[in-house]
Amino acid sequence: MIRTPLRPLARILEARARGENPAAIERENLRLRHERMRDTARSRAEGRLLMLGVMFCAAFLVVGVRMGTLAAAVPSEPRAAASGAAIVAQRADIVDRNGNILATNLATHALYAQPPHMIEPARVARELAQIFPDLDEQRLLADFTGERKFLWIKRRLSPEQMQKVHDIGDPGLLFGPREMRLYPNGRLAAHVLGGSGFGREGVSSAEVVGRAGVEQAFDGWLRDPANGGAPLRLSLDLTVQAAVERVLAGGMRLMNAKGATAILMDVNTGEVISMVSLPDFDPNERPRLPTQGDPSDSPLFNRAVQGVYELGSTFKTFTIAQALEEGIVSPKTVIDTKGPMVWGRYRIRDFRNYGPELSVTDVLVKSSNIGTARLAQRIGAERQRAFLDRLGFLETVPLELVEAPTGKPLLPPRWTDISMLTISYGHGLSASPMHLAAGYATLANGGFRVTPTLLAGGGKPGERVVSAETSAAIRSMLREVVSHGTATLADVEGYSVGGKTGTADKPKRTGGYHKDKVLATFAAIFPSDAPRYVLVVTLDEPEDTSGSEPRRTAGWTAAPVAGEIIRRAAPLLGLRPEIETAQGFGVTLAAN
Repeated sequence: MIRTPLRPLARILEARARGENPAAIERENLRLRHERMRDTARSRAEGRLLMLGVMFCAAFLVVGVRMGTLAAAVPSEPRAAASGAAIVAQRADIVDRNGNILATNLATHALYAQPPHMIEPARVARELAQIFPDLDEQRLLADFTGERKFLWIKRRLSPEQMQKVHDIGDPGLLFGPREMRLYPNGRLAAHVLGGSGFGREGVSSAEVVGRAGVEQAFDGWLRDPANGGAPLRLSLDLTVQAAVERVLAGGMRLMNAKGATAILMDVNTGEVISMVSLPDFDPNERPRLPTQGDPSDSPLFNRAVQGVYELGSTFKTFTIAQALEEGIVSPKTVIDTKGPMVWGRYRIRDFRNYGPELSVTDVLVKSSNIGTARLAQRIGAERQRAFLDRLGFLETVPLELVEAPTGKPLLPPRWTDISMLTISYGHGLSASPMHLAAGYATLANGGFRVTPTLLAGGGKPGERVVSAETSAAIRSMLREVVSHGTATLADVEGYSVGGKTGTADKPKRTGGYHKDKVLATFAAIFPSDAPRYVLVVTLDEPEDTSGSEPRRTAGWTAAPVAGEIIRRAAPLLGLRPEIETAQGFGVTLAAN
């Protein structure tokens, strides 16, 4: 800054020349300098005051807006921030093929305690034990008065229970929001859905994870936010599932069986329309896995895919289909059935004497072990194994259930000639009912391999296993079995049902077979002339006591149950009964 001198020389000289006092010039310049300094300071102060005023106005405006926002917001309890990954609780619904809810979510609360904040621990323990009878009052009191700072009391609360706990009024009892999995249909389709539980848990949320069934198989998909909350659509039909389950449960009680399973499948797409395993459970209260005893006795055991059994004479259909496909025989070819058939130290017998010879069709209709073994001899062990492999009997079923891989077929250690003979009529190889359903679907749909699926939309047909001509011949034979063979009790008026019975003695744990315990199976296709569905019904240790003597064969036990299932389910599937046309009106004219 350049300052003007108080005594400028030019003015001093001029003043002296005029005889004026030079000191007046200095005083005047000093006065003007002070005035300029005063004006500058005033200007600076006014600017600062203006800036300060603007800042105060802005601050008051922000505070006012925030107060208005808080006043308009819904009040909520403050939550402590925690580090770590957020828990994603949202889980997609599961629906059947028609959009009916099978599994959904329900907002609820969990109850936890902070003992240091409790006022009356003894009273709280006593009243909680009254609300929840499964809680022990003394154990609660010990936890509340000990050194614990936090403990869960109940993972899920009903609204009524929550209100009762709230009425206790102790600040040490707190609620945490939860999203629980709800199965509104209870036990229906329990083995398909499986069940769920809590994974990672926090005070304000919990992770819902699948424990079994499709809930576990599609756990990642159901929890993936990228799906936008779209439901998982299964191939099940809820109405048909309910009908099948009701009939099977009644048949199981009527036949005094310890367990049962039924599978209804689309023969073209492999879609499982219904899958029932009894006894079952409620996935809302999924029981614990058994730690001792036979796992198959647990209600958690899925007999449809985990149960691996010798399926008896239902396998004869595959032997005959292969013999027809390879041109070894025709349906009318006569087979030697004189018995017993001796192979080394083994003897193969029929259930009863069917005579010295039968046609290939009658071998299946009358269920001749000897006739089927004769056909297996012509096929050979190597070709038999290859054919069953193409049908999927040598590997686990690729079904969308976590339990499916456990149902691995039991094969003979060496595929010897005697193994070939016994496997031809259903002994020596164990498979699941789902294997059997897929195999019959393949033979019924024109010969294309079927892969079972629980997803709506189905899959594409696989490789051709048998020709259309072989498929048609097998369908005709299976219809003969029901119309006048071993499965007449499965015939349903109005619906052309074809099928095959199979009765296998249950093996003992110590070796050998039980004489009075069997596994009865009936595999059906309908309508037999143009099949759309396959049904497999299996009863574990059935016994029909309606006659003078107990009857355990599949024709008396599994077949009638399957017939009733078809009678109930076919209309629900949109199949119209075929009405036989009358030959004449039968009207007699009479004169008055």
